[in-house]
Amino acid sequence: MTAPRKQVLDHGQLIKRQKALADFGEFALRSDDLDAVLSEACRLVSDAVETRRSKVLEIQEGGQKLRVRAAVGWQPDIVGLELDMEDHSSETYSIRTGEPVITQDITKEERFKTPDFMQAAGVAALANVPIFLSGNRTFGLLQVDDLEPRDFGEEDTQFLRTYATILGPVIDRLHKMQALQSTTERFALVVENARDYAIFVADSQDRIVDWHKGAEKVFGWTAGEAAGMSCSALFTAEDRAKGEDRKEIETARREGSAPDVRWHVRKDGSQVFVDGSTVCLRNADGSVRGYLKIGQDVTEKHRTEQRLLESEALQRSLIAGVPQLVWRARSAGLRIWSSPQWERFTGQRDEDSFGMGWLNAIHPEDRDLVTAAWREAEAKGGLECEYRIRRASDGEYIWHHSRSLPGSGLGLEWLGTCTDVQQLKELQSNQEVMLAELQHRTRNIVAVIRSLSLKTIESSLTLEDFAEAFGHRLGAVARVQSLLSQLGEYERITFDDLLDAELAAHVTDREKITLDGPSGIRLRSRAIQTFALALHELATNAVKYGALASPQGGLTIRWRLENESDGGSPALLLEWVETGVENMPAADAPAKGSGYGRELIERALPYQLKAKTTYEMGAGGIRCTILAPIAIGAWKE
Repeated sequence: MTAPRKQVLDHGQLIKRQKALADFGEFALRSDDLDAVLSEACRLVSDAVETRRSKVLEIQEGGQKLRVRAAVGWQPDIVGLELDMEDHSSETYSIRTGEPVITQDITKEERFKTPDFMQAAGVAALANVPIFLSGNRTFGLLQVDDLEPRDFGEEDTQFLRTYATILGPVIDRLHKMQALQSTTERFALVVENARDYAIFVADSQDRIVDWHKGAEKVFGWTAGEAAGMSCSALFTAEDRAKGEDRKEIETARREGSAPDVRWHVRKDGSQVFVDGSTVCLRNADGSVRGYLKIGQDVTEKHRTEQRLLESEALQRSLIAGVPQLVWRARSAGLRIWSSPQWERFTGQRDEDSFGMGWLNAIHPEDRDLVTAAWREAEAKGGLECEYRIRRASDGEYIWHHSRSLPGSGLGLEWLGTCTDVQQLKELQSNQEVMLAELQHRTRNIVAVIRSLSLKTIESSLTLEDFAEAFGHRLGAVARVQSLLSQLGEYERITFDDLLDAELAAHVTDREKITLDGPSGIRLRSRAIQTFALALHELATNAVKYGALASPQGGLTIRWRLENESDGGSPALLLEWVETGVENMPAADAPAKGSGYGRELIERALPYQLKAKTTYEMGAGGIRCTILAPIAIGAWKE
């Protein structure tokens, strides 16, 4: 086994290495080709350390691979070879630690694994030195290879480190030059082909120094004619008189940029509308270097927009004179404009109703109907539906009839109106209510009288008993009908009126009665008849057999308005409490005269009115509670 060759440097070899450093520096200054620089670096370092082969490996794929970027002494196809950065390779170790790694004899190397292609090529010894770029970023490795075992000394290691230290900044400079050149080429390509954009540069005095093809097409002056011309010459006489040219420059100098959206003057005296900006360019010390101006010729677009605005203004002035609420929308009801009438009626500003914002003014119960109508409108070729719109002045929802037809063209728009049909709806509703009420009352009275007669017969022992009880119950029905007939069109019977009428029919002395509850609780007309009969039965029983028939008796009637437990409509809670009644029957025995009344409260009310009831005969008298969703609410103050 051959021992590693140890080299002791003499003066001539030191001079040779210094010359290699100098030669590489001169070559790097003359060349901008990175591949040529790396190849020359490999040749010079291989000659200086007297190895037969050397190469530069570059990190690829985010540190996952190494690629041979340049090589000397190897077959040409070695350049481009990629190696996995294995954990046990000397190359990976050198890159991760940032330190040189020397292998004197790969046959005795136990620390690292040598790549197969190097073993096949007969490499016996090698030295790895990492190459660093600015910011301590690792570019890759400088690797020298010897075909014989070799004892690389400290002089070799330090020389290679010095060489790599010089090589790193050279690579970094060439990278930046390539990036700058690529950026410059792309910029030039964009500028030369952006013919609809005027791109030019002015100096710190706002005089033109660079004038590109796009500027020539937009303004008409050639680059030679524009050179040295003041940028103010591009402004109209009116804008120059107002000092707009100077304001633009001052704004760009103060804020970094300034909008340049205005009419400008062309060489032939015609005007061009430009949508652009002026950017202030500064030197490293912050002083103004000049101004970059970029603008697009949007003359035709601007004129089209102006004509459209004039047309829309005329349309809106005509629309403002009609009594309906007018609007414009895209498909699916996406609102793009609402008339002043809409804003006055709903309180929504035009921007608030934009898109689907107008739905906020629609009654919550009608919104699904409206959106469904819009989904069908396109297939039907029109929109027609009725819904309620909130009136801002008083918060009331007013019925409107909405009608719309689609326009024509690519920008499909729907022009529609909402017409107030509240009075018509009220007339129709009143007619329906009156007819339904009449039919209901007729059927209800007949049904009530029939039921009363049957129930009274069941509880009467004699014809006289039937006549008396039936007469009293018919009286209760008559009292309710009398109260209903006295009401106005939109009036409702209140609970205290109903209770007062029933007590007045039975009681002359109210000293034993305590009333506790608010006034003005309105009741639903369709439920009053059954509820009044329950009051009648309770009052009749109290007068004949209960608290009002007992010398020591007392009656407390409490009522209040509350919501049901499921959060539904308002419900009336009635508590009927008797005290001081002597000789009360057992809890499981019927009270005198209580058969029909109790059945009415415990069975009829829950069935007909969805009420929740209790009926107890405790010590001292009857205790009854009724919770029935028959209330509408209190009178509005």
